[in-house]
Formats: sequence, C-alpha cells, structure tokens
Amino acid sequence: MPGAGKNVVSKVAAALGCQVVVMGDVVREEAKRMGLEPTPENIGRIMLELRDREGPQVVAHRCIPIIETSEAKTVIVDGLRSLEEVELLRQTFPGFKVLCIHSCPETRFRRLFGRGRSDDPDNWTVFVERDRRELKVGIGSVIALADVVVVNEGTKKQLEDRVVDLIRCNMSPKGICHR
Repeated sequence: MPGAGKNVVSKVAAALGCQVVVMGDVVREEAKRMGLEPTPENIGRIMLELRDREGPQVVAHRCIPIIETSEAKTVIVDGLRSLEEVELLRQTFPGFKVLCIHSCPETRFRRLFGRGRSDDPDNWTVFVERDRRELKVGIGSVIALADVVVVNEGTKKQLEDRVVDLIRCNMSPKGICHR
C-alpha cells in the first residue's frame, strides 16, 4: 500500500545494482502527457481510466519493454496493483516473485503526509480515499498472495537491512544466502 516502504526497497535495490521500474511513473507520465498536475485525485483518476480503457494489465504491459531491455541481473518492479499484473509478469518473466512491504494505516499516513510528494494525501480523508482506490483495483489480492511479506513498523535502517538480506539471497546462485 502507499507509504509502506516501497521507496526504501527501491533505493536499497538500486544501491545493490538492481534496476528499479516504478509502475507509478507510468501513471505520472500519463498525467504529464495529458497536461495534468500529479495531484492525488488526478493520479487516482488516471490510474482507473487507464485500466478501464486498456485493461487491468495496462501498467505492467507498459513496463515490460523497460524490463526486457534492462542489462541488470535483477529488476525490481515497484507498485504492482492487481493479480492480472502479477500473472502477466510471471508469464513474461518466469521466476518473478512478489515482495509485499506491509505497514499499518496510521504509520503509512504519517509517512506520506511527511513525504510531501504532489500526489501524497494532505489529510486523513484523502488518504482513505486513496487506499480505497488502490483496493478497488486489486492490490489487496496482490498483498494476500505475495511470495514474501516484510512488516515495516520499525526503523528505516531495520527495513534496509532486511531488504539487503532478501535481495542478496535472491541474487545469489541457487538462492544460497550469504549474510
């Protein structure tokens, strides 16, 4: 869910040599193309319109060429929202795994409110509306069926350390972990 810690995961992954593909960038790029400000309302509306017009896999479809042309050994896809996206990426990239970063709503709201990105909620009502939009497109199913779940209620450093371990385990030959 938004504010759970995906950006931390992305930064750690990039520092370890992974390429990070941010699915939300596809929606933000669409907003830019349409000449719209990337407000929570606009981003949410565009996300739903894209899926209504082109299907629930549209964002994943737009990310596939980026993933396919990557020279990185490991690619992290940040921001899956539906099981249809998961299925497409698993069909296209055998061995694709889903990592869920989970935090409670209060923790996520505090992080998003403090982050101050233009599409972040500025009050609890907008936060809840955003969560409902995300759940409407299927993110709850993605979370429920994730291959790995990391609870992120501690410090940023604790999350970073856990992610380093996870990525190193998945990048090592035959999944042998070297800590």
